[in-house]
Amino acid sequence: MAPKPTFPNKACASLSYASLFLVGSLLLLLLLLCPFRSFLNPNPYFGSNLTEPNVPDPPDPNFYDDPELTYSVDKTVKNWDEKRSHWLKRHPSLAAGSRNRILVITGSQASPCKNPIGDHLLLRLFKNKLDYCRIHGYDLFYNNAYLHPKMNSYWAKLPVVRAAMIAHPEAEWIWWVDSDAVFTDMEFKLPLDRYKAHNLVVHGWPNMVYEDKDNKSWTGLNAGVFLIRNCQWAMDLIDIWASMGPKSPNYEKWGHVLQMTFKDKPFPLPDDQSSLIYLLFTNKPKWGDKTYLESEYYFQGYWIGLVKMYDNIAKRYTKIDIHTPILRRRHAEKLSEYYAALREPYLENAGYESGNGKRPFVTHFTGCQPCNGEHNPLYAGDMCWNEIQRALNFADNQVLRKYGFVHPDLLNPSLVAPLPFDYPA
Repeated sequence: MAPKPTFPNKACASLSYASLFLVGSLLLLLLLLCPFRSFLNPNPYFGSNLTEPNVPDPPDPNFYDDPELTYSVDKTVKNWDEKRSHWLKRHPSLAAGSRNRILVITGSQASPCKNPIGDHLLLRLFKNKLDYCRIHGYDLFYNNAYLHPKMNSYWAKLPVVRAAMIAHPEAEWIWWVDSDAVFTDMEFKLPLDRYKAHNLVVHGWPNMVYEDKDNKSWTGLNAGVFLIRNCQWAMDLIDIWASMGPKSPNYEKWGHVLQMTFKDKPFPLPDDQSSLIYLLFTNKPKWGDKTYLESEYYFQGYWIGLVKMYDNIAKRYTKIDIHTPILRRRHAEKLSEYYAALREPYLENAGYESGNGKRPFVTHFTGCQPCNGEHNPLYAGDMCWNEIQRALNFADNQVLRKYGFVHPDLLNPSLVAPLPFDYPA
């Protein structure tokens, strides 16, 4: 027999109807108020909106509203530290973590490459940088336009870096990486704490830059990869550095000065690298003391020596993984940094000190010119292109492993093989 239906008594029913009426009235009131509030303030800043990165600028003016401020290297920027600090205060979501935020910049020419495989190599070189930035959460800007009509070739980087500093006030560091440089240790992160007292990091040797005054070498540092702080000091450095380049009316005179200073400089006109060395040692208190010449690890390394290490390094890392199950455990790519940190003690225990078996961080193919194909005549035949492919595949294996595959042959980018479970047990 079906149970008899039950009904609420009159008191309960009255209470329910009153509650429904109250809720409905509140909803109607909110609907009426929202358009009114939006009308009064079409760009409201309420509650959690302040923590959203995509909120527009507040209505009060900031440095972007100054018609005198320019992105070009033709005009100086003053009080940049104050301007940037004020902007960050008005964007608290971007100010959080800004002290360690890095923007990576690279690029190439706008026209097609003369080298038949040049465009393919540039695409793979770009992919390499994109992989590294994705793994570590860095923004990447790829530029292929001359931002100053006279600043071309190796000088083209300075206008881009200068413009990026203004376009990205949320970034503490701007990291320029030449197109022919390959990230070959995808786990390694820059030790930013080491550079907290400095504004520029470049691969070099203090004795070659600051000593041997009568025998200066233009290779005392390499300016193809550098890390520069987004600050007024850096703005001033780029101004004076760029003033030695082709936009300067004294361009040829600077060439004479640099060739008299650096006896091994192979060409007469100024280049960015010898110009930077000149600035560092002629005004060390201002420029040199704030520059960190990194040589304790491969911030960037000359490719001829590094490519020979790849096979042995891979074998040594495999040996560590065989004896360390936690390191060969499969994991999501987003956890790569966590497992990279776990690896460090094992590397130290195995004697992997900087430059002694540890994967080279950046392999720089100086002199190869992958786009125009006019490589240094000292490099025979296809040596440059083959070694660039090996470097790219060596790095790509570290990426593909998170996807379950690997290149078994570093000279064959199209061939991949699936990795067995618990590899390399």
